[in-house]
Amino acid sequence: MATVTAVTPQLKARGAAPAAARDVTVTDPALVKRAVKAAALGNAMEWFDFGVYSYIAVTLGKVFFPSGNPTAQLLSTFGAFAAAFLVRPLGGMVFGPLGDRVGRQKVLALTMIMMAAGTFAIGLIPSYGSIGVGAPLLLLAARLVQGFSTGGEYAGASTFIAEYAPDKRRGFFGSWLEFGTLAGYIGGAGLVTLMTALLSSADLLSWGWRVPFLIAGPMGVIGLYLRMRLEETPAFAAEVEKAEAERTKVPLREMVAGQWRALLMCVGLVLVFNVTDYMLLSYMPSYLTSELKYDETHGLLVVLGVMALMMIVQPFAGALTDRIGRRPVIAAGCAGFLFLSVPALLLIRQGSLLAVALGMGALGLLLVCFTAAMPAALPALFPTRVRYGSLSIGFNVSVSLFGGTTPLVVTALIGATGNMMMPAYYMMAAAVIGGFAVWRMSETAGRPLPGSAPAVEGR
Repeated sequence: MATVTAVTPQLKARGAAPAAARDVTVTDPALVKRAVKAAALGNAMEWFDFGVYSYIAVTLGKVFFPSGNPTAQLLSTFGAFAAAFLVRPLGGMVFGPLGDRVGRQKVLALTMIMMAAGTFAIGLIPSYGSIGVGAPLLLLAARLVQGFSTGGEYAGASTFIAEYAPDKRRGFFGSWLEFGTLAGYIGGAGLVTLMTALLSSADLLSWGWRVPFLIAGPMGVIGLYLRMRLEETPAFAAEVEKAEAERTKVPLREMVAGQWRALLMCVGLVLVFNVTDYMLLSYMPSYLTSELKYDETHGLLVVLGVMALMMIVQPFAGALTDRIGRRPVIAAGCAGFLFLSVPALLLIRQGSLLAVALGMGALGLLLVCFTAAMPAALPALFPTRVRYGSLSIGFNVSVSLFGGTTPLVVTALIGATGNMMMPAYYMMAAAVIGGFAVWRMSETAGRPLPGSAPAVEGR
């Protein structure tokens, strides 16, 4: 019969993570909820910035990259967007191993500070008309700070939630991380939509575009406060306790070479997850406006509606992965994007509000298959000792090469070929790679994380 370690009154008084027994870890429901809120808020702030950047890309192109060619402006803006993703693996290589060494909570507090600072700085940069080429260079520098800090954010936040959550509800609690992502997107897109509707083009161009970025300052302070109030996860605390005397720094080589099979699966899963995510939530608003000449305000409202629908479905889909498994849900998403991307984009290209809403809604529901399952599935690929580091490396390499570059690559492909169906073909290719990865992965729903004791929910 399994031994269960109760949470001591001292730990409860300090708000600390529960102790781990040799056989079972008892999770405190109140602490789990606090951990989920803190992690999700950080993710929301990150994607608030990315959402704002994507939805106001046309205006940013005029502010920082003056040119008579709108396509060239958009390419330049998305180029700065993609540059942040090129340094994400560097951030992952720094923050991931550090999180495995000194703790998840400390590193997540640091990434929160850096993200907020980078986003706030964008709102203070003078325009190209004021300082010339220094403006896009400063924008690039701020984006690189954001990208570097983000390299430790998603892997750390998903690890944090996964290690706090009980085994049988890890999918449900993990799904709230992407709920935060959608909330951040809706906050950013909603603010841009409101400003676009209320401000004149001249006001938006002169000062209005700065407002969403400046909001990141107080958001970062709130997120930092919530994260600083948390203790370490039960899994990490148990890892430190059982090996304190012989605990040494894990070499980067062990995180890569020692986990190469899991890393390849991680790269494949993250590829389909992020290509479809950035295609729908970051690229499609600009596609509707610049390529299909769709009304900017109505296009943004459609995307907001799709994200609201995804938020409603998200927790239920996360709970579903706990009941039937992560693999069936992810596989359904891959199959859906393979066979429905072309019909959905053809609907969107018809241009009517109903057709655009139906096409975008179908893609959004397919994307939920990934947003609901991945926060629980990805941390379960790696053991506790290297989880933060290995996941950071695999996740950020895949995002940098494939996810974050999606708007830039698809815009360039359309410009080079003139084929407006390129977004569908790109998602289909990603679905094939993701399908192979999910075919090779093992089912982890309801099971302990590798290297951790079974976790059950306390009362």
